[in-house]
Amino acid sequence: MNDMLRIIEPMIPSLRRYARALVRNHATADDLVQDCLERAVSRWHQRRNGEDARPWIFTILHNLAVNHFRETATRGAHISIDEADQNALGLEAVQEQRLLYREVMQRLAGLPDEQRSVILLVAVEDMSYADAARVLGVPVGTVMSRLSRARERLHQEAEGRTNAASQKVTPLRSIK
Repeated sequence: MNDMLRIIEPMIPSLRRYARALVRNHATADDLVQDCLERAVSRWHQRRNGEDARPWIFTILHNLAVNHFRETATRGAHISIDEADQNALGLEAVQEQRLLYREVMQRLAGLPDEQRSVILLVAVEDMSYADAARVLGVPVGTVMSRLSRARERLHQEAEGRTNAASQKVTPLRSIK
């Protein structure tokens, strides 16, 4: 039991960070992390011996988030009364760091779910490609290609360029 707690406890901040970036709601993210930890503790005996627990626990969290997205799509988003404070929503950021943070989060939110998950696991949580592939249940090559596409898209948006398809503009060609 002590070994399990020694392994799981240092992962909690990373799990919360990953969950908050995925669902973009602090309360929902904390609920997902709590469910993840409960499942990890109750199913600790199902983990393969010698296997690194970090990808296994992140897989549990990722699967819970996917289930949450499915449930939200069918029944709609839930907003608690505490979070619906109009005064807090109407405040403008006054610091440059806050504006930059908001811009980065919007760009991350604009990525497809598959690309956002990969970039969060590899760039933010510092997972290897192999561990990220295990968490997401995809081949390593898929992780690499999704990461490349996500980085390219973020790079283009940072430079102010976006592809023509996202702007719904038809490029002109000259035909001779």
